[in-house]
Amino acid sequence: TESINLVASGLASILQKGDEIIVSALEHHSNIVPWQMLCEKTGAILKVIPMNLEGELEMDSYTQLLSNKTKLVFVNHISNALGTINPIETIIEQAHNVGAAVLIDGAQACPNIKPDVQALDVDFYVTSAHKICGPTGVGMLYGKQEWLEKLPPYQGGGEMIDQVSFEKTT
Repeated sequence: TESINLVASGLASILQKGDEIIVSALEHHSNIVPWQMLCEKTGAILKVIPMNLEGELEMDSYTQLLSNKTKLVFVNHISNALGTINPIETIIEQAHNVGAAVLIDGAQACPNIKPDVQALDVDFYVTSAHKICGPTGVGMLYGKQEWLEKLPPYQGGGEMIDQVSFEKTT
C-alpha cells in the first residue's frame, strides 16, 4: 500500500486533467483508493477493466479502454479474492503500445511464483514482505530507473541533497 501511494504521489506532478488511469475490477481497495485520490487531485479519469462471470478480466474491454490518454495501467498479478492469475504480459505490452506506464501489485504472486520484472518489462512492481514470511509493515517497490527519475522526491532531506539555500535546493 505504501509503495502504491508513493507512486501515486509522484504521478500527481505528471498527470493532467483528462489523462486516464486504468485499474481492474479485481482490485483490493488499497489498490483503488490511491488512484481515486490521485484523480480527484489531478482531474485524471479512472477507468475500470470489467471481469466476466469466471472472475477473469475482459481483455477485449481492456483493449478498448486503452488510448493515447492512458498514462497508467494498474492491475494485480494474482487476485487476492479469487486467485485469478491476470495476463500481465499482454496487459503490459498493450499499455506500452499506447505509451502508458504499468504498475503491477505482486503481493499475492510473489509467494507462489518468482516474477522476473525485467523480462516482464514492467515499469513498477510492488509486493508485501508479510506475504513471503517477512515482517509486517515492510514491502518492496521495483521501478525502472527512467520512471524513478521522472517522479519527484517523495520526501526531502538527508543524503539526497546537493546544495541548500533558502532560495533553492537541489
